[in-house]
Amino acid sequence: MSISIRLPDDLEQKLKEEVRISRRNRSDVVREAVGEYLTRREKERLIEEMKAAARILSSDPAAVRESRELGEEGLDDWIEGIEREERAAGVDPNEKWWE
Repeated sequence: MSISIRLPDDLEQKLKEEVRISRRNRSDVVREAVGEYLTRREKERLIEEMKAAARILSSDPAAVRESRELGEEGLDDWIEGIEREERAAGVDPNEKWWE
């Protein structure tokens, strides 16, 4: 597909400078810039959808309770994993090294 666009003078100058510095052709630079822009916009939309879902879930007491339970389970698993790693390294996880 071929696209023709008009750029403001300042953007055209920046593009020329990037082409010169990177030693790439204009099409490659523009293609990369458009790809990065579209990827960023897709991520932004996904984040907004996740925020909207979180707002809805946070208004449901049952969902809040369940997420807290899952978080606590995950925390317990994380702590147990650290203790296993300490034991494997020869450290007593019950020893208070910070005192």
